[in-house]
Amino acid sequence: MGHSNSKLIKAIKDTLDNDTDLYAFPGEAFYQLKHVKPYNLDRPVKPAAITYPKTKEQVAAIVKVAVEHGAKVQARSGGHSYANYCIGGVDGCVVIDMKHFQRFEMDRQTWRATVGAGMLLGDLTEKMHDAGNRAMAHGTCPQVGVGGHATIGGLGPSSRLWGTALDHIEEIEVVLADSSIVRASATQNTDIFWACRGAAASFGIVTEFVLRTEPEPGECVQFSYAFTLRPYARLARTFKQWQKFVSNPDLTRKFATSVVITEVGMVITGTFFGTRQEYDLLEMDVNFPSPQDSETILLDDWLGVVGNWAENLGLKIGGGIPAPVYTKSLTFNGCNLIPDDVVDRVFAYLDTVKTGTPLWFIIFDLEGGAINDVPQHATAYAHRDALFYMQSYAVGIPKLRKNTRVFLRGFSDMIKAGMPGGENFGSYAGYVDPELKEPQKQYWRENLPRLEQIKAKIDPNDVFSNPQSVRPAAPLSNKQ
Repeated sequence: MGHSNSKLIKAIKDTLDNDTDLYAFPGEAFYQLKHVKPYNLDRPVKPAAITYPKTKEQVAAIVKVAVEHGAKVQARSGGHSYANYCIGGVDGCVVIDMKHFQRFEMDRQTWRATVGAGMLLGDLTEKMHDAGNRAMAHGTCPQVGVGGHATIGGLGPSSRLWGTALDHIEEIEVVLADSSIVRASATQNTDIFWACRGAAASFGIVTEFVLRTEPEPGECVQFSYAFTLRPYARLARTFKQWQKFVSNPDLTRKFATSVVITEVGMVITGTFFGTRQEYDLLEMDVNFPSPQDSETILLDDWLGVVGNWAENLGLKIGGGIPAPVYTKSLTFNGCNLIPDDVVDRVFAYLDTVKTGTPLWFIIFDLEGGAINDVPQHATAYAHRDALFYMQSYAVGIPKLRKNTRVFLRGFSDMIKAGMPGGENFGSYAGYVDPELKEPQKQYWRENLPRLEQIKAKIDPNDVFSNPQSVRPAAPLSNKQ
């Protein structure tokens, strides 16, 4: 262990009063397994320290120590970064694990919830339900932490109704690079508030949220139409019909849907936030005929609805299990649809390509609706013009193979090459892709220059950093 790391370790121990429950360092038994816990086993990372503060003051003290010793800092809430960015993404980071930040309070006058940044989505759903049958938009994996999810975007089945998770944020408490603790909202520290709704990992450690909530929906219909007959090329027609169906500008916002393509075929699945009678008016059986299997379930229990999302995607058990993973993503900005001839080509590609693993998924998620009501520059999140997103990922057994990477990269490249403006596709930072060229431009698009200016003001030394985070704008003298 180097001399500088020894000084950093001593300083962290001192600032946390030598409480061994609040830190762990390299060289300790089971450091990687028990404390580092990388989500993607294909991307090894060795942080300089994992810390477990219990108060905002301890968070600030850890940031101060890290800055004094030249270390980068990242927060970990649920720890589900595809590229392990929540543990730095590269060696040597000081990780601030937010597991102790579990505060939950509901103001029953305003229906605003105060939530600690370490809370997992599954727990948040239950606490909001218990506090008055309230809810908010978020993703489907119960083990994801609200701290990262709600500050990067936060897409989920109810987003067409209520917006992204970050659209629910009314106020945050955040520790900055100078170790100050500030509140930020639409009326105070407005630049910080703007930046942290879409790019918080680059600007500070959010410790607490005040969130707008919504009344839980009443009846909901969960639906699934499975198409499992090969070849895949036969499924292209059904995917085209799905695209046509979801691109109807009059489609109700109560309708949420995904297409999930796997080794066994294709499933059109989703949730209708309304009655069975309303759902039947959509004529899903007419629009998507002849599935090999179909199911519709009427649910009037919100916890049952959210739990069903996780069960359908195998997330309740498997969502938190580390594995070697390879991912790609596309954001269909401008509400562009994939041309029919490109759909034909990519489905035919699936019939011939060597995948290298049986565990692969290509998912197209419908979004739009309330997400796109928000102006493009209202928050740092920069995809208010997207109709749907594609995320693809594959799990290596026991490790990733080269042809698995070639497979998913080829699928993504084929779509981009076949679409007008495909070379300018954006990407959602929640589906992080370490292979992106100029990733900051793809994640934050035209919002990037403002983010870089704010970064230069509040974190000029790039303390809060990972391989694809926002960098400080260069001083004007350096640009001339």
